Amino acid sequence: MFKALTLACILALWIGVDALDNGLALTPPMGWMAWERFRCNVDCTNDPDNCISESLFMTMSDLLVSEGYADAGYEVVSLDDCWLADERDVDGKLQPDPLRFPSGLKALGDYIHAKGLLFGMYEDYGTHTCAGYPGILGHLETDANTFAEWGVDYLKLDGCYADPKDMDAGYPEFGQYLNATNRPIVYSCSWPDYQREEGMTPDWESIIKTCNLWRNFDDIQDSWASVTSIVDYYGDNQDSIIPNAGPGHWNDPDMLIIGNFGLSYDQAKVQMALWAILAAPLIMSNDLRDIDPKFKAILLNKEIIAVDQDKLGIQGRRLSKVSLSSIVQVYQRAVVGGSLMS
Repeated sequence: MFKALTLACILALWIGVDALDNGLALTPPMGWMAWERFRCNVDCTNDPDNCISESLFMTMSDLLVSEGYADAGYEVVSLDDCWLADERDVDGKLQPDPLRFPSGLKALGDYIHAKGLLFGMYEDYGTHTCAGYPGILGHLETDANTFAEWGVDYLKLDGCYADPKDMDAGYPEFGQYLNATNRPIVYSCSWPDYQREEGMTPDWESIIKTCNLWRNFDDIQDSWASVTSIVDYYGDNQDSIIPNAGPGHWNDPDMLIIGNFGLSYDQAKVQMALWAILAAPLIMSNDLRDIDPKFKAILLNKEIIAVDQDKLGIQGRRLSKVSLSSIVQVYQRAVVGGSLMS
């Protein structure tokens, strides 16, 4: 199916997109991120094993390596919101919460790097993050330099507490500051989604030249309904979405929720398969300490990962629309002698 594209179609995709050329994310990024599973749990007194802390990220780094995820390609370990202290330090620099990250973020990055993994970071273009912590607005150059000093390899930049009309200038400006650090940092943007919510038409030419990946629809939640709403959006808008994707610049339908509470086994297989067909980043947000082995097997399926990581980077297209519940039923009926994704 994926090899049936004509040479003309492939060349059209290659020639038609003038993209960011920082040499990064030539296949969709893979890794682990805290948000969907652990949210903004900052109560390390009563819930020390699940709060947003250096211990959590060190543990997940250990498990990515020891449980085979890193070997399968999952290489980014990324913070999301709520890692910050309530205020910047006396020099105006970002700082982590001192109780939950007592070693500092340079030390956390060093730990992650020592495992052979990449260090992912979260911030927000606005005055505050979505959870109310300090944002980067007014501090773009300082914060880009801080991230480079900490050894950040991957940065997700959210868009709360900012005017979407300012993002056409602001996101590229911050990207220039990142590039000026001379540290290779994958740049994940939320710019198109916030403009979509305001009824604006995103400047795709600028987005592709600025960002390695971008969100263009709602946050995923831990539910089948959330998965289906994202898939429907991508299908209904595919003519404007698909041409933007390719090596170094990817549409991001948000995290894999496989192994949490909201998807059945068959629904989890559907999410993994569809994300691969969409040439989507495969960023897990789950608890690797106690994931059910059958869900782990989905996440480590080599054939599905190979589809996602195909070097041509061609995003799949919806040919007809049927309910995803029907797809699950097809999966269930098609199992002959074992799982389709065994």
